[in-house]
Amino acid sequence: MSKDKVQFICQSCGYRSPKWIGRCPECQGWDTFAAESISRPEKPRGKSGSVPIPFPEIQADGEARIKTGIEEVDRVLGGGIVPGSVILIGGDPGIGKSTLILQILNQLARQKTKCLYVSGEESAAQVRLRGERLGVDSPLLYLYPETSLEPVLAQFSSFSPQVATVDSIQSVNSEELESPPGSFSQLRTVVDGLVSAAKTDGFALFLIGHVTKEGAIAGPKLIEHLVDTVLYLEGDSSSPYRILRAVKNRFGSTNEIGVFEMTESSLAEVKNPSAAFLAERPLGAPGSAVTASLEGTRPVLVEIQALTSPTPFGIPRRNVTGLDPNRLNLLIAVLDKRGGLALSGQDIFANAAGGIRVTEPASDLALAAALASSFSGIPVEPDAIFFGEIGLAGEIRGVTRPEIRIQEARRLGFKSCFLPLSNQNRLQYTDQNLKVTGVKNISDFLTALFPGKGNHRR
Repeated sequence: MSKDKVQFICQSCGYRSPKWIGRCPECQGWDTFAAESISRPEKPRGKSGSVPIPFPEIQADGEARIKTGIEEVDRVLGGGIVPGSVILIGGDPGIGKSTLILQILNQLARQKTKCLYVSGEESAAQVRLRGERLGVDSPLLYLYPETSLEPVLAQFSSFSPQVATVDSIQSVNSEELESPPGSFSQLRTVVDGLVSAAKTDGFALFLIGHVTKEGAIAGPKLIEHLVDTVLYLEGDSSSPYRILRAVKNRFGSTNEIGVFEMTESSLAEVKNPSAAFLAERPLGAPGSAVTASLEGTRPVLVEIQALTSPTPFGIPRRNVTGLDPNRLNLLIAVLDKRGGLALSGQDIFANAAGGIRVTEPASDLALAAALASSFSGIPVEPDAIFFGEIGLAGEIRGVTRPEIRIQEARRLGFKSCFLPLSNQNRLQYTDQNLKVTGVKNISDFLTALFPGKGNHRR
């Protein structure tokens, strides 16, 4: 026996209502409700076969990770793939998700790892064409085109892969539900079934998910809670660089990033991202400054650009790419109030060059330098690097691990470094070829940035 009833379910958050509502009271989304037939099989209550175990008697086996053979992917995952883990990968259409996962499976198959690629959106011939372009040649990589959940689960059980991929979860549906593919009920049932199979049989599973126009993985947040790791493949369509970033990871850090370059044949690893992001930096141009951002354990040098211009409108425009808009507004107010720069009447555009997203407050000092440089028309020294957090009182606060930031800057030929005075006083790394300038507040910083030039405040 099964109980069938129709409910209206929000496709964004999963909120249920007995009738259609224009606006979801949970997530405040408009026109997100869809009617779905809910089938709930009646299951008899059974006894659990497991018993509680005293904590000291639990066997703590180490995580036997599987190396993918792609260092940038292993870095983001925390050292490799954990067997039995479920990894969700999201990204904009055409960003390279399928390309990346096919490269990962090919590398694993070359290491004698049995891999299965379940394609729900493309035919076998289409995947084969992409595989030929990527150089896929391992006989241990198998392709299975299917959009129905039940045959996929049957193949997992009989084929016994060590690593599997479903591309994409929105294209797979369960025959037991009448709801259309991609609906809340279908997504929950499909993901729950796939996760249960991976945990039961002990194979690692990659899931590829579509991304909404807001930049989040399509479907309710419940999907991200069911999986072990959530990765996003980011990048500007006009830039060849792609950033693989973890936003959830039960087996590692969420601070690491992997950098790739989209070439004609594949996604190539970028071993030296700092040099790649600074390759096209304009030297001697006002409004450009370089910061050392710490992404996990890796220091990455990024060019921060700013452009100020008197606004012809009543309300100045603020346009930000790759940076936190709230931090930009904070710095504009601090530079205006504490630094004497009349930025309130300026249209301001800020950008992290190279398509990377910088959210660390340590980039405040570089953004302040770029704003002051553009406003005054005076370029900063091209071999100078900046890092430090700026507070509301205009103080410049210390940041973590300044030594490795300076070492990365020195490796790339930078000769000068502006950093918080508190970091300079505790600095253990010294190099006679690199001048270190510690600054306490924003006024001291502007004086040190433009020595002997009093026209930077207007």
